[in-house]
Amino acid sequence: MDYATPRRFYSAHPNNAALPASPWRHLPPPAPALRAVVIVPAKDEAASLPATLAALAAQTDEHNRPLPPGCFEVLVLANNCTDRTAAAVRDFAAAHPALALHVAELTLPPTEAHVGRARRLLMDEAARRLELAGRPNAAIISTDADTRVAPDWLAATLRELARGADAVAGRILMEESNRACPVRRCQLQDAAYQLLRTQLETHLDPQPHDPWPRHHQHFGASLAVTVAAYRQVGGLPVVPFLEDEALYQALLRHDLRVRHSPAVRVFTSGRQQGRVAVGLSWQLREWARLGQQQLLVPDPAALVHELHLRRQLRRHWQLAQDLRLPDEEVIDVETLPAEVLAALPGYATFGACWEWARPLLLPNPVPQVPLAQAIQLLRAELARAPVAMVGS
Repeated sequence: MDYATPRRFYSAHPNNAALPASPWRHLPPPAPALRAVVIVPAKDEAASLPATLAALAAQTDEHNRPLPPGCFEVLVLANNCTDRTAAAVRDFAAAHPALALHVAELTLPPTEAHVGRARRLLMDEAARRLELAGRPNAAIISTDADTRVAPDWLAATLRELARGADAVAGRILMEESNRACPVRRCQLQDAAYQLLRTQLETHLDPQPHDPWPRHHQHFGASLAVTVAAYRQVGGLPVVPFLEDEALYQALLRHDLRVRHSPAVRVFTSGRQQGRVAVGLSWQLREWARLGQQQLLVPDPAALVHELHLRRQLRRHWQLAQDLRLPDEEVIDVETLPAEVLAALPGYATFGACWEWARPLLLPNPVPQVPLAQAIQLLRAELARAPVAMVGS
């Protein structure tokens, strides 16, 4: 099966291109109580934005009470639009004065008229406003213009950040109206496969900040990051697509704690004609194109091998950094090549170390098996997991 991943679609990204003049000069100062800024890139989304904004206006706390005024605001960037996107936002703001909602219009040059640049402009402005409010640990939270967030989306995100996460990835679900979509079966099978992979990962290489239950998604429809973490990684990589995945990889490279929280939920459209070259709409088109063809995915045996290697490398890296190992941790001295072990002290973070070592340690290409078979193999692997680890 073909997936939208940075390794497939690009190998480098220009992250230092000159930014256009700020379109946000008209904004009022941030509220003193500001805890989060929600950002929404929008291109020709006049039809879908009202539902997206209505869901944001209806946010509640965990007791179903409306959130206090001024605790969050929403920034929408309407770039290169040919419809009434900006006008739709202004109309909504006029009808919902309690929601701190701001819109800016911008026409980007053709080489920069993509979601990566738009989301970067939004996240930079969100970071600036939160710093202006004296909130470096507050949240920049991304969603999309065809997405409806759950009523407790913001509260659940902030709760995960308060528990120590540097970033929070929300669960992205298809809208109920799209259950008759021709590619629904592929999507459900893929979701089962991805969740089983994730569960196996939490057993074989568990991370305390991201325990099971968790999910596998980290995309722009629901992705939060603290201002401090955003600055630490140098901001959102400016790439034409998969900018959310690129940000996630940057967070991992810096050993920042990303929580894939099942409590944070959004519902997105199943349209196959999206606004970006590669994304969910592209994936849906790929599944539709493949039709009844046998879908192939990486062999779960290769995943097991990778997870064992990653865990061993992490332990060796921790030893090289004079960090304390978990109690009773067993180190396999024969698993890793000597040249890899010798390089470990030179890496300040394990994420950067793994990014370098992974291509050296793993076969290329990875063996493939049919999707249905992969699901069965993953279930068998989980059944063999130690009882103490299941459900941990």
